[in-house]
Amino acid sequence: MFDKRLMQVCPESKKYIVGNIILQWLELCMNAIMVLIIAVTVSDLYNGNLEPFNIGFPIILIALTIVVRFFTARGSTRMSYLASKTVKQKMREMIYGKLLKFGSKYREQVTTAELVQESVEGVDQLESYFGMYVPQFFYAFIAPITLFFLFGFGGSWATATVLLVCVPLIPGAIMMVQKIAKKLLSKYWGQYAQLGSAFLENLQGMTTLKTYQADGYKNQQMNEESENFRFVTMKVLTMQINSIIIMDFFAYGGAALGILMATRDFVKGNLGLANCIFMILLSAEFFLPMRRLGSYFHVTMNSMAASDKIFKFLKLDEPAEKTENCTSGNIQLDNVHFAYNESREILHGISMNIPEKSFVGIVGESGCGKSTVASLLMGRNTINSGELTIGGKNIADVTEESLMKTLTYISHNSTFFKGSVRDNLMLAKPNASDFDLWAVLDRCNLSAFLKSENGLDTVLLENAGNLSGGQKQRLALARAILHDSPVYIFDEATSNIDVESEEIILSEIRRLAKNKTIIMISHRLANVADADNIYCLESGNIAESSTHNELLKNNGAYAKLWRTQAELENFGKEAAV
Repeated sequence: MFDKRLMQVCPESKKYIVGNIILQWLELCMNAIMVLIIAVTVSDLYNGNLEPFNIGFPIILIALTIVVRFFTARGSTRMSYLASKTVKQKMREMIYGKLLKFGSKYREQVTTAELVQESVEGVDQLESYFGMYVPQFFYAFIAPITLFFLFGFGGSWATATVLLVCVPLIPGAIMMVQKIAKKLLSKYWGQYAQLGSAFLENLQGMTTLKTYQADGYKNQQMNEESENFRFVTMKVLTMQINSIIIMDFFAYGGAALGILMATRDFVKGNLGLANCIFMILLSAEFFLPMRRLGSYFHVTMNSMAASDKIFKFLKLDEPAEKTENCTSGNIQLDNVHFAYNESREILHGISMNIPEKSFVGIVGESGCGKSTVASLLMGRNTINSGELTIGGKNIADVTEESLMKTLTYISHNSTFFKGSVRDNLMLAKPNASDFDLWAVLDRCNLSAFLKSENGLDTVLLENAGNLSGGQKQRLALARAILHDSPVYIFDEATSNIDVESEEIILSEIRRLAKNKTIIMISHRLANVADADNIYCLESGNIAESSTHNELLKNNGAYAKLWRTQAELENFGKEAAV
């Protein structure tokens, strides 16, 4: 019912929570004073001790208590806001800080969709915990005790005692619900994350789904996921409704019992009319704070389930702090093993030597581990065993900042951001001048096109959706050139683009190879034919490595791939003719 971890995150919220409790207590006192004035006035009118035209003063007092209650209620709302306003910022800073420590390897620990849900909606849920639940948690125990003494000194300790004894029945019901709710809400959040992940994946792959007319199949899967989520949600709602019924039974049943006892004492002459009216009107106040706590509890259980997932992520073991810097030098892979999961190893002890300022190709059939090598070089995944060094520095010890300055990665699907061409290029070099930007655009044959548009201020839509595939890839190359790093990794950078763009990109790669280290991963062997060395991978092993001509002479795996591709290309040319 109370999570100390959350309070430790925002200790400064404690003063606002205390302020909220005090203001709620003052509001209760004002309500008690108002009811007392009403009870005394009605009693005096009934007994003939007050003329109807002389009730002006009591009305003024009641009005004053109402005004004070207004400001205490407003102050309480303000305190709720102040108590909860920093928690979202702090939790998101903690999540972001954790992500920075993981770097690009965070996907090894948590999915992007789950992390987004925890950071957005999960953190938003915590606002109700600090703003409503925690203050109400303490106030719900203070209010009945205060009323106990008011009722006792008001003439009926028996009524006060019975009401006070009935109050704990409500938190008892809450505790019973908690045991069921905790497991159920954990399942709810798990199903919610799974549904969100499926939705995000399908949304990102909508074009592919439409191309293969598989959108109907995925729609059916999403419907099944939605139905599972609906089923869990309805179980949560059923649990909440049942618990509300139980709490209402104890709350209003207890209030009715208090009213009956006060009325009985009045009838017997043991209690005055004013005291009886006072107790009748305030009997419900014994239970309403605890009843309200029960309502907040259902909201808070959801936020606590979300916080459990957030704290689970924050408790994940962080990678060791890295202190080494690398700039350039030979890249060495020595008996490197890697697996995305324990059941299937992708790389089986591969060894590569990539000299500084050399042009190296990595080829092989799909699924042989080519892109996995690039992922390891970029530090996105951690090798299971073996050693990977850059300039003699173990990549496990190299800071991510230094690694990103040393290596530039260009894939077949580079990401662009909404904004201008200038904005996207200056990500690579924030202090670049317009001259620098036009220079790299000239090299990638984009200047003429952009000058016909709006120059460097040409607006790009989401992920540069208003550019062709070839233009996007050439713009990605221009940005990479602007980064000016010692090492460039091209991972299928010429896939699915027009011939003209492919030739421009290959020409620039050869130009970069004169004074940069180039690692080119390609399914098309002709693109790496002039490389200084070619590694041919086969099922996670290095089948052979040498120059293009030597590999053809060896008549091994590389030669077989070369002949197969040549036959396919010749077949395509003949078919076109």
